[in-house]
Parts: sequence; C-alpha cells; structure tokens
Amino acid sequence: MSSKSEAAAMRELRQRRRQAAKEKWCQRFKNWSWYAVLAEAFLLALWPPGATIALLIGVVFTLLRFRRDKEFKFRHFSFDVPVCLFILISGVSVLGSPDRGFSFYNWYNLVGVYALTYFLVGQQVRDVKQFKQLVMALGLAAVMVILYGFYQYLFGIDISAMKWVDGDAFPELRKRVFSTWENPNILAGYLDIIICLAFGFFVKADSRPKRIVLGIFMLAAVACLAMTYARGALLVIVAIFILYGMVKDLRVLAACAVIGGVLLLADPVLYERLTSVFTKVDTSSEMRLAFWESSVAMIQDHPFLGIGWGAYWMVYPEYDFYLQGADIRIVHAHNLYLNYAVEIGIPGALAFLWYLFGTMFMALRQKFLPPVPEKVEETPFDYNEEAAADVELQKVAESVKQEEAKPAIPFWKDFAAWLDYRLLAGLSLGVGLALLSVALNGLTDDLLFNIPSSMFLWMLSALAAAAVSAGNEDMSEEE
Repeated sequence: MSSKSEAAAMRELRQRRRQAAKEKWCQRFKNWSWYAVLAEAFLLALWPPGATIALLIGVVFTLLRFRRDKEFKFRHFSFDVPVCLFILISGVSVLGSPDRGFSFYNWYNLVGVYALTYFLVGQQVRDVKQFKQLVMALGLAAVMVILYGFYQYLFGIDISAMKWVDGDAFPELRKRVFSTWENPNILAGYLDIIICLAFGFFVKADSRPKRIVLGIFMLAAVACLAMTYARGALLVIVAIFILYGMVKDLRVLAACAVIGGVLLLADPVLYERLTSVFTKVDTSSEMRLAFWESSVAMIQDHPFLGIGWGAYWMVYPEYDFYLQGADIRIVHAHNLYLNYAVEIGIPGALAFLWYLFGTMFMALRQKFLPPVPEKVEETPFDYNEEAAADVELQKVAESVKQEEAKPAIPFWKDFAAWLDYRLLAGLSLGVGLALLSVALNGLTDDLLFNIPSSMFLWMLSALAAAAVSAGNEDMSEEE
C-alpha cells in the first residue's frame, strides 16, 4: 500500500473516531439534560433548592446539546412573544423601585428561574415517551406530598401560633396541613393543579384500571385539599368541576355533589369554614380588602413602570390604610392581577395575562385525533359484498368463526399503556384546567409569589406548548 493510501486511510479512521465521539457526547448531553428535567419535575414540590440545581444543570447540558447536535433545533411556541415581553417589562420595572439593587437581584433570580424552566421543558420534551415520564415524575411527587399531608393531619399539627386563621372566628379549627409547602394556602393551590391534571387524564382514559387509579388519586387529593381548610382553593375546584359538568358531562356534577356532601357532613368545621365566605367576614377577608384598596392606589400612582419587581413590601407602608404602622411586613397584594399590575405596571401585567390565558385557551381547545388507518389497495382476491359467491362464503365463515379469548392484561400494565393521542389529549385538558385554577385562585391570593408554585406554572405552560406542538406535527405528518 502506498503512503498516500495509508494517509487517506488514517484520515478516514480519524474522521470516523471523531464522528463516533461526537455522537457519543450528543447522546450523553441528551440523556443528562433529560434526567435534569425529570429531577426538576420530581423535586419541585419536595425540595425546591434541589429542583433549582437540576434546572441549572439541565440548561447547561441543553445548550451543549444545541452546540453539538445539529439535528436538535430550537423550537418556537405560540406565546413566546408575551413571555419575552413579560421578561423585558418586568426587568424595566426595576427602574421604578425604591431599591433598584434589591429589585434587580430579585428579578434576575426569580424571573430568570421562570424563563429557564420554560426554556428547558419546552425544548427538551419532544416525544410521547418523554411526556409520559415527566407526568409520572410529577405524579409520584404529588403522591408523596399527599401522603405527608395525611400524616400531618392524623398525627397532629397545632397551627394556633402560625396565624393562618382567625382564632376568634374559627375557635375549633386547630389543624391545617401544609405538607412540603410553606403554608396551607400554597399547598391548596398546588393540589388544585394536581387534581385538574389527574382529571384531564381521567376524562381521556380508555380503560377501567386507568379510571380506578386516577379516581382514587383524585379522591385522596381532594381529601388532602379539605384538610388545608383553604376556602378559596376549595371553592375554585368546585367551580371548575361544576363548569365542566355543565358544559361537557352532567355526571361530573353528580359526583361533585356526592363527594362534597360527604366531606361537609364528615367535617362540620369544614362546613363552617366554607359557609363563612357568605355569612361573615373575618380578619383574613378584611385584610385582603384593605390590601386591594392600597394596591389600586399604588397602580394609580405608578401605572406604567410599576413600583418595581418585588418591591411591594417596601412601598406598602406609604399606602397603609388598614394596619396603620403595625410591625407586619406585607409582601404581596393577595391578588395575582393586582400584584403584577402594582409591581411591573399595567403593560407588564397584560403581557403576563396574555401568556397565561393564551396558553390556557390553547390547551383547552387543542384537538388530538386518533391516527388514520392506512388504506390498503384492493386486489381481485379481496372480499366483494356485491358478489354472490363471496356473500355465501362470508356467511359460512361467520357461522364457524369463534371469538378468540383476549389475554388478560395486568392491572398496572394497563394503567401504564396509553395511546399517544389520548395521553396528549389528557395532558392538554389537564393543564388547561390547571391554569384556570391558577387564574381563579389569583382573585383572592397570589400563589405565584411562592417560587416553586411559579416554577410549576411555567413548567406546565411549556408542557402544554410542547404537547400542542407534538399534536400539530403528527397532524401535518398524516396530511
């Protein structure tokens, strides 16, 4: 062999080695970034710092994957524009803060985490297997949260010193579970989301085992929700089921009435707590009204830039119409819409609402159709309904044909087996209802002030966008 041939062979060998090494690293970045997504989803409700660490690791490996893998292209979604506007306007609001250093630090830490979650989940989740794995991670974490909530309730936790309820108005209320979350109201908002997600899959389930497992899970989540005694979240989930029942299926109304009746009869304190919304005003309700009055005044004085991201607690004393200088730090407006309008101005709040409600309606309206069976070309030997001989042969075949016994499918194997379009449809419906629960809970509280809750919202929004994108890709392939 000549020297030129040997040199060419060596070059080809080196090229193959480089290509093999490149493919190996591409696969590693793909696996590592996906494991980080699953870790964030699982840890979000259990250990938020760990979820943040997983997020940062996932983003790093995703960027490396973009650089190495030429087939891994950046995806654009329907509501990227309002997302970018929200990020930009909320950043500009820092200029209106009385402490720009604090607001900037708070903004790039929080909004940065939200944007990175939206980016990571939206770019990574691309096939049905990934959707299933991510949903399983969220579901497993939810089971652990619910079980810990039951543990708190059964073995006792005295919340009399935690100021989560007016002791004078509700002297018998001594337990309010909060599980792995900071307080009962935040846990209740999380459970509303989880119940909606499970309900979406329940509606789209195609077998009895799936409905049994999801039904038991929802009942446990509803029971844990009742243990929080969070009036707003309880009324929100009831309103969602009533609305869905009126529009889609009256059986949902009947189930809601039965389950609600059992819970109220079993727990008189829960009945008193819920009816208090319509019969009396406690300090919690009075304070919310006062905060809203102060927030409206702040918006009137700072309509465009707002008072600065995260600066509510600094500005509130100037608009204190209720506490009158009491030594209590008020960190948010207890209303999602007012809080965003106060801190980042009306344009920033509108950008966020565009993103929130746009994603919600997109998820609720998206259709996922079963695959169209492939057409088989006819041959002269095919059965012909018009041919007399074929008709007689068909009758004879039907008379002797015996139905084959279908093999029994294990319970859990049946639960894990989902048709692609049903999984995506259940996820899309569940996320749409979950975002509706966030929007309704936002009328009486700002659950998104809690960092893990906000990360969860942005994760679900990205998941809905990815599901819609996957559904549209499947439809375009069929066409």
